[in-house]
Amino acid sequence: MNDRILVIEDDQEIQELIKQFLMAQQYTIEVASDGLEGMKQFNKDTFDLVLLDVMMPNLNGFEVAKMIRSQSNVPVIMLTALEEEEDQVKGFDLGVDDYITKPFSFHVLIRRVEAVLRRSNNLNTNSHLVFKEIHVDCDAYQAFVNKVEIPLTTKEFEILQLLLRNVRRVLTRESIVEQVWGYEYQGETRLIDTHIKNIRKKLDVPYIKTVKGIGYKIDE
Repeated sequence: MNDRILVIEDDQEIQELIKQFLMAQQYTIEVASDGLEGMKQFNKDTFDLVLLDVMMPNLNGFEVAKMIRSQSNVPVIMLTALEEEEDQVKGFDLGVDDYITKPFSFHVLIRRVEAVLRRSNNLNTNSHLVFKEIHVDCDAYQAFVNKVEIPLTTKEFEILQLLLRNVRRVLTRESIVEQVWGYEYQGETRLIDTHIKNIRKKLDVPYIKTVKGIGYKIDE
């Protein structure tokens, strides 16, 4: 079955180009021209991925991302003309999986879409990971501390899963980006740091260690 993608983009020309390009890659596409219409579509159907523009009338992309995250872990990629890092951090805080800044090449778009879908579809190896009171069910995308479920975004879950698969090994920020985002590192260290900060806050356990100047590890 083809992956279903919802494209929420108010620029008709860009919307049509994305739609045609993704359909040529055998994806099933639904489109919406503003945030409100996007949420109506999202609630009406099941999607494997949402491509979401930031600047839109009737609910902006941040508001839509927040609404989607309140009810679903579906992967979300934001499309934005904003290059300010604080906007990207804001998006990641809301649980967005990836960011593409306009103008973008369609080859970059397809690479990011494939990487996000591949991660969300390939969750079958070692389906249960346990460390101390942390227990992760990789198939169900659920994380527990002392048997209490902790709600994590898709990205937070994947970073935690990666750390748990490499207990006591130091993972550089670069390797985390490459393994979790699926493309080469581009200096976005603050975004990794934001995710780690959120994971620590939610799990409230002392095992995620910062290795200064290098990266992170899980250890006693």
